[in-house]
Amino acid sequence: MPVYEYTALDVKGKTISGIIDAESPRTARQKLRASKTFPVSIKEVHDAATKKASRFLSVSDAFTRVRPNEVAMMTRQLSTLVGAGFPLVSAIDILIPQSRTKAFKKMLAKIKDSIVEGNSFARSLSLYPGIFSSLYINMVRAGETSGALEIVLERLADITEKQQALKHRIRSALAYPVLMSFIGALVLFLLLTFIVPNITTIFSDMNQTLPAPTRILIHTSDFFKNYWWVMGIAIIFLLLVFRSFKNTTKGRYLVDKTKLFLPGFGILAKKLSVARFARTLASLLENGVSMMPALNIVKNIVGNVLIFDILEEASKDVGKGKGLGAALAENRIFPDLSIQMIQVGEQSGELETMLNKVADVFENEVENSITSLTSLLEPAMILLMGVIVGCIVLSICLPIFEMNQLIR
Repeated sequence: MPVYEYTALDVKGKTISGIIDAESPRTARQKLRASKTFPVSIKEVHDAATKKASRFLSVSDAFTRVRPNEVAMMTRQLSTLVGAGFPLVSAIDILIPQSRTKAFKKMLAKIKDSIVEGNSFARSLSLYPGIFSSLYINMVRAGETSGALEIVLERLADITEKQQALKHRIRSALAYPVLMSFIGALVLFLLLTFIVPNITTIFSDMNQTLPAPTRILIHTSDFFKNYWWVMGIAIIFLLLVFRSFKNTTKGRYLVDKTKLFLPGFGILAKKLSVARFARTLASLLENGVSMMPALNIVKNIVGNVLIFDILEEASKDVGKGKGLGAALAENRIFPDLSIQMIQVGEQSGELETMLNKVADVFENEVENSITSLTSLLEPAMILLMGVIVGCIVLSICLPIFEMNQLIR
């Protein structure tokens, strides 16, 4: 159904704007008048396919997408409005003009219209599975069923904001080492491709045998100078092959297994997955979702095939009456501390509280470990660059030293 942007006047004569979907501009005007809004102008908003076909497509519109921080902000604002007594449809209608991107405005308009047509909020959100996760949709469904939608939305906002904050801190910690690696690789490439060949040409007329390090440097430099484009094609080809392999069932399994068992980084991957599992499960249980449906939801968002299989087996054991901690203890993936804390929570009847503590503990450990690791990587990378540049300088200077000895 086409979507239209409109500018209209409300009953008080105030100018308002928003988005509405209708079969035609005439139907859109009728919808607006029925809601006691008097349209001034209506303009159709084309979908992505129509935009791509347009010759006058702007680059910014072509790559517009809904970002997680937009969803988090919308959730927080919606929980505030619903908690203040606004009906859900009115609250969404207020948020539509405040959205930054047309894609998000269009999505909110369709969600609002779906609710007006009689669908539940959770059902309307499920029309966009790529934007709203199964966790989000099921928590909203539980909030609607229990009559505590504003509380559920507030918790969802907390969860989303914490996840975004953790991702931001991790990316910030890794930004400097990644930038240093890129600059270092670029400097070495320029040295070997353009600078070293000009310097080593002075050795071509020498009638003496060059030292082994110098010969290695000259051959390496010649390779980079003559075949750098082959290396670029090879890297792109390997990346495409890896991506295709990762999309297969066997490839995904091997990649996820490698992530969990890499020295150093594997422990961080385990802790991050456990923290995500604990935080999500606690939120679902706190909002009235029973254990079995909650486990079925959680296993789909852990982001690792091995942990997915473990949670699937654990959910079967829990369905047979086994405790969650005991079911998870049968594998060697979940850290012992998380198992013990879950078992304590089950025994004390405060599983949700303990799961949140598990998430806090492992999120802090991941953040601290990454900070410590990056603090060690920075001097290590500088030292490595110094050693490589030193070897290049030494390889160039060795023939010069030998020439001076012959002259003497």
